[in-house]
Amino acid sequence: MIEILVLYYSRGGAVRDMAQLVARGIESVEGAKARLRTVPRVSAVCEATESEIPEQGAPYAELKDLEQCAGLALGSPTRFGNMAAPLKHFLDGTSVLWMKGALAGKPAALFTSSASMHGGNESTLLSMMLPLLHHGMLIVGLPYSEPELTATTGGGTPYGASHVAGPADDKPIIEAERKLCIALGRRLAKIAVKLA
Repeated sequence: MIEILVLYYSRGGAVRDMAQLVARGIESVEGAKARLRTVPRVSAVCEATESEIPEQGAPYAELKDLEQCAGLALGSPTRFGNMAAPLKHFLDGTSVLWMKGALAGKPAALFTSSASMHGGNESTLLSMMLPLLHHGMLIVGLPYSEPELTATTGGGTPYGASHVAGPADDKPIIEAERKLCIALGRRLAKIAVKLA
Protein backbone atom coordinates (compact mmCIF):
# COMPACT_ATOMS: atom_id res chain seq x y z
CA MET A 1 0.00 0.00 0.00
CA ILE A 2 1.43 3.39 -1.01
CA GLU A 3 0.51 6.67 0.67
CA ILE A 4 -0.13 9.86 -1.22
CA LEU A 5 0.11 13.10 0.73
CA VAL A 6 -2.78 15.53 0.28
CA LEU A 7 -1.23 18.72 1.63
CA TYR A 8 -3.32 21.88 1.70
CA TYR A 9 -4.06 25.20 3.32
CA SER A 10 -7.68 26.29 3.66
CA ARG A 11 -9.04 29.45 5.21
CA GLY A 12 -12.75 29.29 4.40
CA GLY A 13 -13.13 25.55 3.97
CA ALA A 14 -13.42 25.21 0.18
CA VAL A 15 -9.86 23.92 -0.31
CA ARG A 16 -10.32 21.53 2.62
CA ASP A 17 -13.46 20.16 0.94
CA MET A 18 -11.54 19.79 -2.32
CA ALA A 19 -8.74 17.97 -0.47
CA GLN A 20 -11.25 15.45 0.83
CA LEU A 21 -12.56 14.86 -2.70
CA VAL A 22 -9.02 14.43 -4.06
CA ALA A 23 -8.40 11.94 -1.22
CA ARG A 24 -11.56 10.06 -2.21
CA GLY A 25 -10.20 9.76 -5.75
CA ILE A 26 -6.86 8.52 -4.43
CA GLU A 27 -8.49 5.88 -2.28
CA SER A 28 -10.60 4.63 -5.21
CA VAL A 29 -7.37 3.17 -6.65
CA GLU A 30 -6.33 -0.24 -5.40
CA GLY A 31 -3.07 -0.07 -3.46
CA ALA A 32 -3.28 3.67 -2.70
CA LYS A 33 -4.13 5.48 0.51
CA ALA A 34 -4.43 9.25 1.17
CA ARG A 35 -2.72 11.06 4.06
CA LEU A 36 -4.40 14.44 4.69
CA ARG A 37 -2.23 17.21 6.15
CA THR A 38 -2.53 20.98 6.48
CA VAL A 39 -0.27 23.85 7.50
CA PRO A 40 -0.77 26.53 10.18
CA ARG A 41 -1.44 30.18 9.44
CA VAL A 42 1.46 32.58 9.18
CA SER A 43 1.19 35.48 11.61
CA ALA A 44 2.42 39.03 11.04
CA VAL A 45 3.11 39.17 14.78
CA CYS A 46 6.47 37.53 15.43
CA GLU A 47 5.49 36.26 18.87
CA ALA A 48 2.25 34.62 17.70
CA THR A 49 2.35 30.85 17.33
CA GLU A 50 -0.20 28.23 16.45
CA SER A 51 -0.99 25.31 18.70
CA GLU A 52 1.12 22.20 18.06
CA ILE A 53 -2.06 20.36 17.04
CA PRO A 54 -4.96 21.88 15.05
CA GLU A 55 -8.23 22.18 16.94
CA GLN A 56 -10.02 20.37 14.11
CA GLY A 57 -9.33 18.85 10.72
CA ALA A 58 -6.14 17.32 9.39
CA PRO A 59 -2.91 17.36 11.44
CA TYR A 60 -0.13 19.78 10.52
CA ALA A 61 2.33 18.50 7.94
CA GLU A 62 5.91 17.63 8.80
CA LEU A 63 8.83 17.16 6.44
CA LYS A 64 8.65 13.42 7.02
CA ASP A 65 5.16 13.40 5.45
CA LEU A 66 6.71 14.64 2.20
CA GLU A 67 9.69 12.33 2.46
CA GLN A 68 7.53 9.25 3.07
CA CYS A 69 4.85 9.90 0.44
CA ALA A 70 4.73 8.17 -2.94
CA GLY A 71 3.00 11.20 -4.47
CA LEU A 72 1.69 14.64 -3.55
CA ALA A 73 -1.57 16.52 -4.10
CA LEU A 74 -1.01 20.18 -3.17
CA GLY A 75 -3.90 22.59 -2.59
CA SER A 76 -4.18 26.28 -1.79
CA PRO A 77 -6.66 29.13 -2.08
CA THR A 78 -5.76 31.74 -4.67
CA ARG A 79 -4.06 34.84 -3.33
CA PHE A 80 -3.61 37.39 -6.12
CA GLY A 81 -2.84 34.62 -8.60
CA ASN A 82 -0.45 32.83 -6.26
CA MET A 83 -0.57 30.24 -3.49
CA ALA A 84 -1.39 31.37 0.05
CA ALA A 85 1.52 32.45 2.27
CA PRO A 86 1.17 29.59 4.81
CA LEU A 87 1.65 26.94 2.13
CA LYS A 88 4.53 28.89 0.53
CA HIS A 89 6.11 29.27 3.99
CA PHE A 90 5.97 25.50 4.51
CA LEU A 91 7.44 24.77 1.07
CA ASP A 92 10.21 27.32 1.66
CA GLY A 93 11.34 25.12 4.55
CA THR A 94 11.83 22.00 2.41
CA SER A 95 15.37 22.70 1.19
CA VAL A 96 16.75 19.82 3.28
CA LEU A 97 14.56 17.48 1.21
CA TRP A 98 15.66 19.21 -2.00
CA MET A 99 19.33 18.67 -1.09
CA LYS A 100 18.67 14.94 -0.63
CA GLY A 101 16.51 14.65 -3.76
CA ALA A 102 13.80 13.14 -1.56
CA LEU A 103 10.92 14.15 -3.85
CA ALA A 104 12.62 13.61 -7.22
CA GLY A 105 10.62 11.33 -9.50
CA LYS A 106 7.44 11.40 -7.40
CA PRO A 107 4.19 12.49 -9.09
CA ALA A 108 2.39 15.64 -7.93
CA ALA A 109 -1.00 17.21 -8.68
CA LEU A 110 -2.49 20.58 -7.76
CA PHE A 111 -5.82 22.11 -6.77
CA THR A 112 -7.05 25.58 -5.86
CA SER A 113 -10.09 27.73 -5.14
CA SER A 114 -10.76 31.40 -5.86
CA ALA A 115 -13.47 33.96 -5.12
CA SER A 116 -14.27 34.65 -8.77
CA MET A 117 -14.25 32.94 -12.14
CA HIS A 118 -11.19 34.88 -13.28
CA GLY A 119 -9.59 35.12 -9.86
CA GLY A 120 -6.23 33.60 -10.76
CA ASN A 121 -6.91 29.85 -10.53
CA GLU A 122 -4.63 28.91 -13.42
CA SER A 123 -1.76 31.19 -12.40
CA THR A 124 -2.02 29.85 -8.85
CA LEU A 125 -1.76 26.27 -10.10
CA LEU A 126 1.21 27.21 -12.28
CA SER A 127 2.97 29.01 -9.42
CA MET A 128 2.44 25.99 -7.16
CA MET A 129 4.21 23.83 -9.75
CA LEU A 130 7.46 25.81 -9.54
CA PRO A 131 8.80 24.53 -6.19
CA LEU A 132 7.67 21.00 -7.12
CA LEU A 133 9.59 21.15 -10.39
CA HIS A 134 12.67 22.31 -8.46
CA HIS A 135 12.23 19.22 -6.29
CA GLY A 136 12.19 17.07 -9.44
CA MET A 137 8.55 16.03 -9.10
CA LEU A 138 6.49 14.86 -12.08
CA ILE A 139 3.45 17.12 -12.59
CA VAL A 140 0.12 15.40 -13.23
CA GLY A 141 -2.70 17.48 -14.72
CA LEU A 142 -6.24 16.83 -15.86
CA PRO A 143 -6.57 15.67 -19.47
CA TYR A 144 -9.41 16.80 -21.72
CA SER A 145 -10.59 13.20 -21.77
CA GLU A 146 -12.36 14.20 -18.54
CA PRO A 147 -15.70 15.43 -19.99
CA GLU A 148 -16.32 17.87 -17.11
CA LEU A 149 -13.27 19.88 -18.15
CA THR A 150 -15.06 21.22 -21.21
CA ALA A 151 -18.57 21.24 -19.73
CA THR A 152 -18.00 23.00 -16.40
CA THR A 153 -19.52 26.42 -15.71
CA GLY A 154 -17.31 26.77 -12.64
CA GLY A 155 -13.76 25.67 -11.97
CA GLY A 156 -11.68 23.17 -13.86
CA THR A 157 -8.38 23.47 -15.75
CA PRO A 158 -5.89 21.12 -17.40
CA TYR A 159 -3.32 22.32 -14.82
CA GLY A 160 -5.31 20.89 -11.90
CA ALA A 161 -8.67 20.98 -10.17
CA SER A 162 -10.18 24.34 -9.31
CA HIS A 163 -13.30 25.77 -7.68
CA VAL A 164 -15.06 29.13 -7.78
CA ALA A 165 -16.16 29.74 -4.18
CA GLY A 166 -17.62 33.25 -4.52
CA PRO A 167 -16.56 36.47 -2.74
CA ALA A 168 -18.03 35.23 0.56
CA ASP A 169 -16.57 31.71 0.10
CA ASP A 170 -20.11 30.37 0.25
CA LYS A 171 -20.65 28.71 -3.13
CA PRO A 172 -20.68 24.93 -2.82
CA ILE A 173 -18.49 22.77 -5.02
CA ILE A 174 -20.55 22.07 -8.13
CA GLU A 175 -20.86 18.59 -9.60
CA ALA A 176 -18.32 19.14 -12.40
CA GLU A 177 -15.74 20.53 -9.93
CA ARG A 178 -16.40 17.61 -7.59
CA LYS A 179 -15.87 15.06 -10.36
CA LEU A 180 -12.65 16.77 -11.47
CA CYS A 181 -11.24 16.70 -7.91
CA ILE A 182 -11.96 12.99 -7.67
CA ALA A 183 -10.54 12.39 -11.17
CA LEU A 184 -7.36 14.27 -10.26
CA GLY A 185 -6.84 12.14 -7.14
CA ARG A 186 -7.53 8.95 -9.07
CA ARG A 187 -5.11 9.92 -11.88
CA LEU A 188 -2.38 10.83 -9.40
CA ALA A 189 -2.83 7.56 -7.51
CA LYS A 190 -2.76 5.41 -10.66
CA ILE A 191 0.51 7.01 -11.74
CA ALA A 192 2.01 6.74 -8.24
CA VAL A 193 1.09 3.03 -8.05
CA LYS A 194 2.73 2.40 -11.44
CA LEU A 195 5.87 4.29 -10.45
CA ALA A 196 6.11 2.46 -7.11
